[in-house]
Amino acid sequence: MSPRRFSRLSLCAAAIGALVIAAFAIAPSLAAEEAVIIPAPTADAQGAGGIQTAVIAGGCFWGVQGVFQHTAGVVNAVSGYAGGSKATADYSTVSTGTTGHAESVEIKFDPKKISYGKILQIFFSVAHDPTQLNRQGPDSGTQYRSAIFTTNDEQKKVAEAYVAQLNTAKVYKKPIVTKIGPLEAFYPAEAYHQDYLTLHPNQPYIAYNDIPKVENLKKIFAESYIEKPTLVSNAKVTN
Repeated sequence: MSPRRFSRLSLCAAAIGALVIAAFAIAPSLAAEEAVIIPAPTADAQGAGGIQTAVIAGGCFWGVQGVFQHTAGVVNAVSGYAGGSKATADYSTVSTGTTGHAESVEIKFDPKKISYGKILQIFFSVAHDPTQLNRQGPDSGTQYRSAIFTTNDEQKKVAEAYVAQLNTAKVYKKPIVTKIGPLEAFYPAEAYHQDYLTLHPNQPYIAYNDIPKVENLKKIFAESYIEKPTLVSNAKVTN
């Protein structure tokens, strides 16, 4: 059982949360993996057109969603599942690691305000560690894999070129293991998973693993950071 699922049982949750938050306040550098400062992609998608979609997976969707809800130019970020069938797109089944699904986030963004390449830069730098195979932090299994689900040929070219660029530059100690493939379908996760970071900032898993990601976004990508998150409950998306 992963630490994330264990925390949801709420056994001694208040005491655990207090200890985690206290530890984070004393030594924030120990609370999560360090972000990696990386170069922007040398090849990027064109910024024309209306609202566009990016779908990415990088471990628990709570933290990835939280990061992009604080990113300027993102008009909505929804936690969900990609890589498997509609019949198995529910949390309890996906958690078995046998469905082909990855916990993913569908990002609707305005290409006039943020590029697809910038989204990938944030994804690789602060949202997750792309060198971890079938795991992310305390969570393990194929449902926590690093993946980019492309929606068109241009996204595919940008993503593949960026991974090659970062591997060549050796910005990480290990090779990137992110899988790149076409998006077949995206299925939104259950309502209780949406806006989770904002609604539960003191939950032990969030405080330890995900709040530091948002802080790293604010620090490393200050020009792309917005203080007020764009929540699913408030999003107004027009295609």
